[in-house]
Amino acid sequence: MQPWPQNYDPLGNTFLSTLVAALPVVVLLGAIAWLEIKIHLAALLGLGVALAVALFAFHMPVDAALATAGYGAAYGLFPIGWIILNLIFLYQLTVDKGLFAVLRGSLANLAPDPRVQLVLIAFSFGAFFEGAAGFGTPVAVTAAILMQLGFKPLQAAGLSLIANTAPVAYGALGTPIIALAGVTGLDLHALSAMVGRQLPFFSLVVPFWVVWAYAGWRGMLGVWPAALTAGVSFAIPQFLVSNFHGPWLVDIVAAICSMAAVIGLLKVWKPTDGWKPVNEAQAAAGGASVPASLATESPSDADGSRGRSPHPPELIRRAWVPWILLSVLVFIWGVPQVKQQLDALSAPKFEMPRLHNATVRTFPVVPKPTPEKPTKPEEAVFKLNWLSATGTGILVAAILAGLYMGFSLAELARVYRRTLWAVRFSLITIAGMLAVGYVTKYSGTDATLGLALAQTGALYPFFGTLLGWLGVALTGSDTASNVLFGSLQRITAEQTGIAPVLMCAANSSGGVMGKMVDAQSIVVASTATNWYGHEGSILRYVFFHSIALAALVGILVYLQAYVPPFTGMVVK
Repeated sequence: MQPWPQNYDPLGNTFLSTLVAALPVVVLLGAIAWLEIKIHLAALLGLGVALAVALFAFHMPVDAALATAGYGAAYGLFPIGWIILNLIFLYQLTVDKGLFAVLRGSLANLAPDPRVQLVLIAFSFGAFFEGAAGFGTPVAVTAAILMQLGFKPLQAAGLSLIANTAPVAYGALGTPIIALAGVTGLDLHALSAMVGRQLPFFSLVVPFWVVWAYAGWRGMLGVWPAALTAGVSFAIPQFLVSNFHGPWLVDIVAAICSMAAVIGLLKVWKPTDGWKPVNEAQAAAGGASVPASLATESPSDADGSRGRSPHPPELIRRAWVPWILLSVLVFIWGVPQVKQQLDALSAPKFEMPRLHNATVRTFPVVPKPTPEKPTKPEEAVFKLNWLSATGTGILVAAILAGLYMGFSLAELARVYRRTLWAVRFSLITIAGMLAVGYVTKYSGTDATLGLALAQTGALYPFFGTLLGWLGVALTGSDTASNVLFGSLQRITAEQTGIAPVLMCAANSSGGVMGKMVDAQSIVVASTATNWYGHEGSILRYVFFHSIALAALVGILVYLQAYVPPFTGMVVK
């Protein structure tokens, strides 16, 4: 059977085709942010619109379209849903034994000021989990910890999303850059180095930015030494490792350096400006009202424990053991050699019926085919690598931690069932969101949007960067965005006389700023903070920050394309 060729202007009018291609994204985000429809219903609504556009406007075969939705849903449940389920399971175990409260107290004692907690946990600690695992792990961990430290659910979720930006391009041991090299044919080390000449600027900015988003300008100035220390100690290793080693260990090394530097700073410096969170300051001033969106009480507010750790050292060490186990096992699971060994033991692959090799991308998204190099149809292979999946490493860590905490196997099973029931709507939502992303990919609607951004002439370096942002906002993954638009970026760059390595790297660097608005990440954050159903509030909270930071990346890439001395930064 001949594969179905994608058509990027099915209506014969570029403007109309682009408007129709944008409908699934507009409906999905509008339903979440403004209509405030429950997010699992919004995901199903977005999926319905995406299928309608694919079938009736882009004329995708019915069987391929339905198979695509199933393929995306399966990927949403595994590996992404698998990560969330097992991470929340571990978190619930520590809560049931009271050890999460102990962990909260020890962190509050180490960094009593919530602004410093934000820098240390959301930025530095989150970057470690991004480098080791990715796929929502850092947001889930840091959002849960921040809420238990006294941050309101909206703050914990939104601020964790903002902080999880600069490390994303090197997440999961460099997976996005490795995928980008594979799809573009460009040198892996050149791409790693080029991204490493863009993102360190934002590694400096993000610690300040996330504190500003929480505490305002004056509040941010009160902890500038901590923000500067975290940013510099992350940015310099990020540049050095990405340029002189490769993409694999960038986040791991940079995050460890950043955490160590901030902890070292706290031994000799503490904030002295007397700043207090808005709810505490207003209460002291006579009980002025707190916005309803921030008014949910958290345990640390209820018991007044923010900033105090009354627990003995032995209990604090016990509280840290589950998270140390998690860090160690997630890192081990992420090592390529370990993954290969585990995959060799069990990693069945399934070619999706009616979809595998059933569609083909066409020029200009891919190069014009020649007899020597024909265009390959789009593969659709579901890899059930259940043993090497990051979520399995998290499950092993949770079981070991549970046994260490004194749970019996029967008790572990009961908590797991309870956790599965608690996250059921989150899993449905993630399956629906990934189904939307896959339908847009295999139908070609994503490429229609990308081509519209690519037709911007001399401004292409700016708008090409926003194309990466769009890709992550659609798919929830910098890796998927690079696979989606990497080839298009190279072709367009070559046509406009811009260095392909610059624009392909910009796709990844711009994409990281879309991570905070993609529906998958928002669901992870709402689940981790037990604030499911308020995803619209989270999206509105982070949307400006996402657009603003993406625009700043676009400006940097524009300067690197045209303006000395920035042009000297481009990898040759």
